[in-house]
Amino acid sequence: MGFLILHGWQNRRPPEHWQHWLAGQLSDLGHQVDYPQLPDPDEPVLDRWLHELTTRVRSAAEPVTVICHSLGCLLWLNGVARGLITTPVDRVLLVAPPSPAVTLAHPEIAGFAPPPIEPGALSAAAGHTRLVGTDDDPYAPEGAAVVYGKPLSLDTDVLSGGAHLNHESGYGPWPSVLAWSLSPDPTPRITR
Repeated sequence: MGFLILHGWQNRRPPEHWQHWLAGQLSDLGHQVDYPQLPDPDEPVLDRWLHELTTRVRSAAEPVTVICHSLGCLLWLNGVARGLITTPVDRVLLVAPPSPAVTLAHPEIAGFAPPPIEPGALSAAAGHTRLVGTDDDPYAPEGAAVVYGKPLSLDTDVLSGGAHLNHESGYGPWPSVLAWSLSPDPTPRITR
């Protein structure tokens, strides 16, 4: 089983972040893990990140699970909306995607604002997509479930008090995400 882990804006893959911890755990268990430093994380360019995404998905071990955080989620959604994910992946986990309003309010990432996307496009790109958000994410004040979960018909977990689900809000080791990653069933809920 292979894993592609996509970070967000201004993220340089700090060791205290849950994605860094997850990459280490999966690697230690013998899985192929691709956790790239995407180019220019402070001033990302969508086309450059899309190139990285499509190149890595095409070269990934099968089956591949894609795990995204924050702007990495919008990268995935843009790739799907543009029809760039031509080889479907096994499953996708979208964690704390920023809302379009917040994305557009930051010139550095405004180009990542998600385009219109149909649930069928997500189903064609991945066998299963799960969304995890919180009830107090400053980057999605409307709530990820409202902005993405319901309109895209995604299985959604809303965690209480988790803010942006990063290391600043206490998300370093996250056993629930590891368990989901390893489970043959993509439907278990993600919990704190």
